[in-house]
Amino acid sequence: MKSFVYNGQPARVVFGSGTIARLPEEIDRLGLKRVLVLATPPQEADARRLAGSLGGTAAGVYAGATMHTPVPVTEDALKVVAELQADGLVAVGGGSTTGLAKAIALRTDLPQIVMPTTYAGSEMTPILGETKDGVKVTQSSPKVLPEVVIYDVDLTMTLPASLSGTSGMNAIAHAVEALYARESNPVINLMATEAIGALASALPVIAGSPHDREARSEALYGAWLCGICLGSVGMALHHKLCHTLGGSFDLPHAETHTIVLPHALAYNAPAVPAVMETLRAVLKTDDPAMALYDLAGRIGARRGLAEIGMPADGIDIATDRALANPYWNPRALEREPILALIARAYAGEPPQA
Repeated sequence: MKSFVYNGQPARVVFGSGTIARLPEEIDRLGLKRVLVLATPPQEADARRLAGSLGGTAAGVYAGATMHTPVPVTEDALKVVAELQADGLVAVGGGSTTGLAKAIALRTDLPQIVMPTTYAGSEMTPILGETKDGVKVTQSSPKVLPEVVIYDVDLTMTLPASLSGTSGMNAIAHAVEALYARESNPVINLMATEAIGALASALPVIAGSPHDREARSEALYGAWLCGICLGSVGMALHHKLCHTLGGSFDLPHAETHTIVLPHALAYNAPAVPAVMETLRAVLKTDDPAMALYDLAGRIGARRGLAEIGMPADGIDIATDRALANPYWNPRALEREPILALIARAYAGEPPQA
């Protein structure tokens, strides 16, 4: 066995159905008196109902969270935090809301309780990605790691099947890259393999039967494990491309990951034969990259970047930006193959090694 280093991220996780009822005791356990409830605009009504259920413990609601965590939104939220004298944050939603909570915590060190409604996984990581002037920059800090994560399967039951699928594919991407990360280790490999299997099994069921509680529970379990993977090891080409594409062209986060994943895996496949063997076993296929491309099709996801708003002239732009400050990657990054990868993803074509 190769030498390795394993760093476990501190986290308190409450998992189950109906666990939203545990929120008041978790707030009390942290000694919080005035929490600000965060949400996106479409989830504002739910956030206000939740705040109402907390009574005087809720300082108010800020429902301005948005994709890619723009710095101006964070600055606006910070004004509300100061005005309301909030001493903690409760984030209810997907990656956008979690991202806002983490951005606020980075600047204030306020405690966070996160209640995910998607499979994004960022709630389990010390990583924050922020966008300013069209460029997305990521950083890692223990200050942004939530103190408590409450997973309630009930909160995912109304997540539209289409969003469930792309959110789940986004989670799978975390686990796939963890398998060939520079910091990969046996503990994370076990979690990654378990997570990929759980999500690959659950997502097609959810696509056909969105209210299947067992599939929803399996998907949320898989997403939790994927989040641990994302927060425990470094990522590689796939995440660099997605951060570049999302920040440069304001593309939807989960759909971008869904589209890019098969192509990034195909690019790296020649350099990670052991990982490909693991994926062949867990996905029950001879071609894992093609299996992920097919899985995206089975859940009804769009498979071309052009379909989600990327301009044609963005192929060259994205290539240059992805290579300007690259992440570590198991296969050397070469401009022409990366350009071809992005071009195939743009057109929605199948992946190629």
